[in-house]
Amino acid sequence: MPTLELTSKERSELRAAAHPLKPVVLIGDQGLTPAVLKEIDMNLTAHGLLKVRVAGDDRAARIAMLDTICDSLSCAAVGHLGKTLILYRHGSQNRRWEQKVEEPVERSRRLPNEPHTPKKLLAAGKTLKDRKTPRKAARGNDELVGTPARKPARAPVARPGGGDAHGIPRRAGSALSLRAGRRSTAAPRTGRRGGR
Repeated sequence: MPTLELTSKERSELRAAAHPLKPVVLIGDQGLTPAVLKEIDMNLTAHGLLKVRVAGDDRAARIAMLDTICDSLSCAAVGHLGKTLILYRHGSQNRRWEQKVEEPVERSRRLPNEPHTPKKLLAAGKTLKDRKTPRKAARGNDELVGTPARKPARAPVARPGGGDAHGIPRRAGSALSLRAGRRSTAAPRTGRRGGR
């Protein structure tokens, strides 16, 4: 049977599609038996793209096995990575990896004469016409026009205790100045530790 020939672009796409696959068929020490060939043929028919693991250490023997498999099963050799062979046969029933990528849908664009609608309103399915406009605050000479006047602001109320919020006396100076030894009642520092 003839072997399939792949272009370099097809081979690179198939190699990328085979990257997450695990080896399905394992070839042991007995080599390429008819049972192994039958298993590879069955998996190529089912999947189309598969990995085969070879147990031998001889590279020349692995290449000979790859050529034998491709000739007898009419498949293409996608790659040979170490002890792993990647095989491909066109026309399988299950080819999830070959699904075409759908073209992205083009975004709808606003025409220049259409008003801009913020994203939050669009997400809610509304437009600027549906949005309620807030009442405008009184400005300038609105009192003369007849709009009601605002309430005057409340004056601050003096609290008992001299302005301390919780009745706790405050110290003069910041915490930093207290740490630096700038207390008004503290003794002068000697510059030594331990008070000597």
